[in-house]
This record gives sequence, structure tokens and C-alpha cells, in this order.
Amino acid sequence: MPTGGLWPIIYLVALFLAGFFFLYSMLHFYLLVRAKADLPLGPGGALLLALFLVLMITVPVLTRSFENAGLTSLARLAAFTGYTWMALLFLFFCASILIDLWRLAVYITDAAIRETPLWLRPSARSCFLLACAVAAAVASYGWFEARMIRTERVRLSSPKIPAHIGPLRIVQISDIHLGLTVGPERLRRIVDLVRKAKPDILVSTGDLVDGQMTYRDGAMELLETIAPPLGKFAVTGNHEFYAGLDRSLAFTTKAGFRVLRGEAVTVHDIINIVGVDDPAGPGYGSSSTGESALLSSVKNGKLTLLLKHRPVVDRESMDLFDLQLSGHVHDGQIFPFRLITRFFYPLVAGLYSFSPHGSFLYVSRGSGTWGPPVRFLAPPEITVIDLIGRSP
Repeated sequence: MPTGGLWPIIYLVALFLAGFFFLYSMLHFYLLVRAKADLPLGPGGALLLALFLVLMITVPVLTRSFENAGLTSLARLAAFTGYTWMALLFLFFCASILIDLWRLAVYITDAAIRETPLWLRPSARSCFLLACAVAAAVASYGWFEARMIRTERVRLSSPKIPAHIGPLRIVQISDIHLGLTVGPERLRRIVDLVRKAKPDILVSTGDLVDGQMTYRDGAMELLETIAPPLGKFAVTGNHEFYAGLDRSLAFTTKAGFRVLRGEAVTVHDIINIVGVDDPAGPGYGSSSTGESALLSSVKNGKLTLLLKHRPVVDRESMDLFDLQLSGHVHDGQIFPFRLITRFFYPLVAGLYSFSPHGSFLYVSRGSGTWGPPVRFLAPPEITVIDLIGRSP
């Protein structure tokens, strides 16, 4: 029986899943209605399509069931199929809405002037097929974009960095989501880019792992090969808790990271690094301390780096950190989903400055993918941050 502290988390997770499957089912229902209206399916074809769509709705659940049962190959096949379909369906819906707006504009124009060229008035069948073609083309490109990991570079100067040490290089990885759809092959590309950057410090800002951790072969050893002179530090993301906190922490620690869970450390008397747990933690054994109190404990004149999975800046902490590194939102991962994520996280990607506090936030687009192995107009990244000393 869950303890009292677990009930709010269970309720929120259940609410999220109910909302997700409701919206996901509505997208499938939309596709079924459009297909029946725009294509000559007949009763048999409509029934087959409906059965296929019901199966696709259940694939995320089937994937986790196969994974929990140890059927890794079947789980990986289901994940690639189901999550790729998820991307296709979302892109089809977006394309259909745009095409319908175009058709509405043509209809209004035609009603007004009655001289709209025929080529501007395609049939419903043509519009449906065009939406399918756009979705397939974008998803195909997005599959390649998800593998085109970029190195983004940021340079910041601060009098808190001792001039005699030269530039202090921090490399950030975030949201790799090692699991069924992101395995050692993708991780190897990320590790190669990190090695080329030659970091003094490597940080992981959450969601390093995903699912039931079926990616273990070789992944831990790859991460172990990175040994920056000033260390490797990590914080939890929401998926560390979803994947199983104990297993996630064990993997991250064995990969050479020091996981900061409501902790602050001063590294080689050069820089303070503070890490806090993701909000998914309470009720799952989180040990985070209040953020502002934690940051106040390291007011020693050195630059303070705050590692925090979600790109949310606590107003009480504004004057207490110099640079916050976050991830979580993937820059929407598949445009135009970015427009939706902005409602929840207005600071979605890149560098943000908070004047007059003198603090900065950098939000990574993430180094891997969640769910669909697809990105569109939101390429993955590792981030190289050079901190330069300067006179006060």
C-alpha cells in the first residue's frame, strides 16, 4: 500500500497518463474520421484501419510491458514502431490543419470573387494524401536530424574566475534518454564530441537514462572513458525517477559522475557546483534541500554553477548563482510542438541573461530524444561553455 507521501505523486502520474491517452486517442480518432471521409475505404477498410489505430494507441503500454517482462528485442521493435508512428501522427495532424486553413481561405476567396483557379481547389482525397506525404517527408528528415548532434559554444566572462587558470571549460550533456530508442551507438557519437571538446568539467543535467535501462551493454563503459581533470557531476531529471531511482543513481555513479542531490561542492577551490533534484522526486525518495538555502551556503566569492533539470529560475535564487544549466524541454523536439512547450516553459533553448542580477541560464536542446526517434528544427547538442576570467 503506498505511503501517504506517495499518493500525490501517484495521482499526478495517473492524471498525466489519462490526459495523454485521451489526447492521443483523439488524434487517432481525427485520422480515422478524415480517412473515412476523404478515401474510398469501404466498411472492411475502415474496420482494418480502426483496428490498426487502436493497436497504435496501446503500443506505449505494450512497450513497457515487454520491457518489464525482459523481452528486450520485442520492446525495442515496439518502441521504434510506436514512437515513430507517434511522430507521423502528430505531423499529419499539423499538416492537415494547415491544409484545411488553406482550403478555408480558398473557399472564402472563391465565394467573394468566384474566379479561384482550379489548381488551388484540390480534392479532399488529394489534401489527405498531401498531409500524409508532408508527415512522411518531415519525419524522414527528422530521423536524420536526430543523429546530427551539434556542438554549441558559449563564452562568458566573470571576475570570479581566477585569471591565472585560463578559460575554464564546462561541457554539458542533457536528456540523452538512454533506453530502447537511444543506445550505445548514439551515445558513442556524444562521447566522441565530448572528448574532442576536452572539458575541465563534464555535467549531465538530467534524463541520462530512460525506461527499464535495457541499454546497459557498453554504455556505462563509454561514459567511464571521459575523465575530465576537475570531475564529472550530474543531477536527476524526471526520467531518473521514472526509470527507478536506485538503478538510475547506480548507473550514473558507476559511469563516473558525482550525483548532486541537494548538494553543493567547491571544486579545487575554483568553482562552486550546486545540484538539485527534479521536482518529480518528492515521494520517490528525493533528498533535495531548499534551493536558495543551498545556494546561500556557498557564498564564498567563487563562481556558482547551478545544475537544475527544468529551465525554471527561482526568483529567490537570482542573486545566488552565476550560471544555471538546464534541459528537459528538448526545444520542443518536433516543431511545431515547441509552440506548446512555451506555454509551460517560456525559456526553451539557448542562453538567457537576467539583469541586473548578473546571472545567466543556458537551456540545452538535449543530446538525445524522448519517445519518437525524430527531431525537426530542434537538433540535438552538446554544449561547450568557456568561462573566462576578467578584472572586476
